[in-house]
Amino acid sequence: MAMAPHIGQRISSRFAELSPQEQRVASFILDHFDDLAVYSAADLARLTGVSKSTVSRLFKRLGFENFQAVKRHARQLRNLGMPLVTNPEAVGGNGERFKRHLEREEENLRRTFAGIEPLAFESVVRALDLARRLVLVGFRNSYPLAMHCRQQLIQVRGEVSLAPEPNQSLAEELAGLGAEDVVVLFGFRRRPRLFDALIDALESMPCRVVLIGDATAANQAERVDWWLECPLDSISAFDSYASAMSLVSLLANGVLHQRLAHGRARIDSVSELYQWLEELSP
Repeated sequence: MAMAPHIGQRISSRFAELSPQEQRVASFILDHFDDLAVYSAADLARLTGVSKSTVSRLFKRLGFENFQAVKRHARQLRNLGMPLVTNPEAVGGNGERFKRHLEREEENLRRTFAGIEPLAFESVVRALDLARRLVLVGFRNSYPLAMHCRQQLIQVRGEVSLAPEPNQSLAEELAGLGAEDVVVLFGFRRRPRLFDALIDALESMPCRVVLIGDATAANQAERVDWWLECPLDSISAFDSYASAMSLVSLLANGVLHQRLAHGRARIDSVSELYQWLEELSP
């Protein structure tokens, strides 16, 4: 089923057809998308200098029954991670963008680690250390996170694979996983439909599962062994994965310190092969 056009697409496709008053309201909605929850239809009319009937007429033209429907639509878009510029002033100059960006990143990191129970985290680290095989799975924006996590862990221990490989399927990587194996599944928003089927399949298998994602994946938390949540909030359209990358670093360091002597020996062995193969520049 095709996804219905979001509000930005609807406004863009019909903007020329709107009256000047309706255009003012439409532009205001896009410029203040993050603040829609605190506005009423009367507020929009007052702030844009139009009548309430003009606001209502605009909603109808855009395919919404009323302003509550617009608010619901806005919440759905944010939850899906739709990259809409909702505040053109969010990344303004004069250093303000750096301050706001840093504050948002710090808040994401604080929320990430405040939400993780230390004993549960140590349990995840032990599982990653002791697993016979580790399979790291990520789709779309989650794939680079899975790939980076694999790159860190493969320096510490063997039998760490990434799935799906480009243009390959998942089944071959998951077949035969047992109780001694662990799947680390990155499930950040805008997931493909395959994600739900994958959760179903993993739930039926004896392997244990670590799920790392944002709040939109929290409804799957009870179906996995461990759930680690990382917020993606940013100051503008594109999500920030800094908290997820930080969590990956903490997990990899945790595994290294679980097997410090063996891990150091493996790192040395990898470094020797780098030199032997001349894979890295000095």
